[in-house]
Amino acid sequence: MPKLTIVAFDGTKFDLDVASGSTVMENAVKNSVPGVEAECGGACACATCHVYVDDAWSEKVGTPDVMEEDMLDFAYEQKPTSRLSCQVKMTDDLDGLVVHVPERQA
Repeated sequence: MPKLTIVAFDGTKFDLDVASGSTVMENAVKNSVPGVEAECGGACACATCHVYVDDAWSEKVGTPDVMEEDMLDFAYEQKPTSRLSCQVKMTDDLDGLVVHVPERQA
């Protein structure tokens, strides 16, 4: 079971044990992480689950596909490590992943 740390904008850390195959967004919503609104429920149709992947994990998580890139255009303060958390699936390879929630969503 991989571990995931979600850091809320206020610095509160949510250290979670998560199921492989679940998304970062699903785990954020399930654990009431503030700032992850997930209005479309994971359909990659909005940018309200935007997170910043920690620099140490950026390469391992990879880059967004074309559809996700289009949605990220609507994200608040997009950065090179921006991802939609609904598009990041947890795997054993991502054990220990750290993501940060922006100040606000789109």
